[in-house]
Amino acid sequence: MAGILAWFWNERFWLPHNVTWADLKNTEEATFPQAEDLYLAFPLAFCIFMVRLIFERFVAKPCAIALNIQANGPQIAPPNAILEKVFTAITKHPDEKRLEGLSKQLDWDVRSIQRWFQQRRNQEKPSTLTRFCESMWRFSFFLYIFTYGVRFLKKTPWLWDTRHCWYNYPYQPLTTDLHYYYILELSFYWSLMFSQFTDIKRKDFGAMFLHHLVAIALITFSYVNNMARVGTLILCLHDSSDALLEAAKMANYAKFQKMCDLLFVMFATVFITMRLGIFPLWCLRMIEVILSLAQMRRTQNLQGRTPTLRQPPMGPVEPTGTS
Repeated sequence: MAGILAWFWNERFWLPHNVTWADLKNTEEATFPQAEDLYLAFPLAFCIFMVRLIFERFVAKPCAIALNIQANGPQIAPPNAILEKVFTAITKHPDEKRLEGLSKQLDWDVRSIQRWFQQRRNQEKPSTLTRFCESMWRFSFFLYIFTYGVRFLKKTPWLWDTRHCWYNYPYQPLTTDLHYYYILELSFYWSLMFSQFTDIKRKDFGAMFLHHLVAIALITFSYVNNMARVGTLILCLHDSSDALLEAAKMANYAKFQKMCDLLFVMFATVFITMRLGIFPLWCLRMIEVILSLAQMRRTQNLQGRTPTLRQPPMGPVEPTGTS
């Protein structure tokens, strides 16, 4: 096991030339991201999950009722032990042959059995009120974390000039605000991962599970090898459209169709601009710098120096545009 871990955390893969994990240990002069910091995400994820339950019950649910969103679910299928056993243990979508067999066994017509299975499948779908509460919780969190990210990033030089993501990399100290931002994002995705097993299972369970797993991996690895400056930009870009999507869902559940359409257009505009416009342009700029670092690594390898970009002398940051 130790050999596998040593191979996985090979410094030649994760860090620049002549930099070791020991070089990134905390000192009295500077604090760097440490892998053990991420353990804090687990109790915090549990706290976020509990806050969600309280929020949905005492905030989101009263709001839904005030908007005349009822908790009425789909029509309940009449109890039947034989059909229930087939539904839970064999199939939720019986074929024609099985329907005919059940029809003879129960002395029901095939149409009645098909209707029972349809009603039973609909029972597993969350009610409109449940979906509204879930969307309101996500909307509230995404709005908060995006607002925090913008307030944090506008004070940083790498928002206005992405080259600052690589100046003196990886010897970039960890600030309290950056640490809070990263751990809170990671904890939220862990809470989503846990809640998938307690919520009503949906058709996109596998896709969303994979999405959360990839998000957790990217946040974790970018923190451990101190690419957190780049990570904060990407997190803020992705969070920018999520709140609008959840707001559009809420408007749809409340049957405010015009507002829903407007919010969805706003979501699509922000999504395309941020994720398909600004994000690739910033990534291309960052890739250019990474390739430059790789070239410096090759040319300085024999000299035994660490190829990092040094920050030039600069005055106060003037937030006059983006790079």
